[in-house]
Amino acid sequence: MPLQPEKEAQLAEIAAKKGLHPDQLAEQVITRYLEGDKRFVEAINLGLAASAREDFVEHEDVVRKVKQILRD
Repeated sequence: MPLQPEKEAQLAEIAAKKGLHPDQLAEQVITRYLEGDKRFVEAINLGLAASAREDFVEHEDVVRKVKQILRD
């Protein structure tokens, strides 16, 4: 699917500022997005697995720790 003209212009402008071809910038952006999405899904799965093992911190304990950190 082709980009909307205004998005294509933005991409070309940002790429030029970075000394890249628009295709190179698009590749970098897509790669970062996919890597971030993968890390997000992995973190969710780790959390779900910990929850299934009942390996979690109670809400009150988290609040207490955050307040302690903010005081220090």
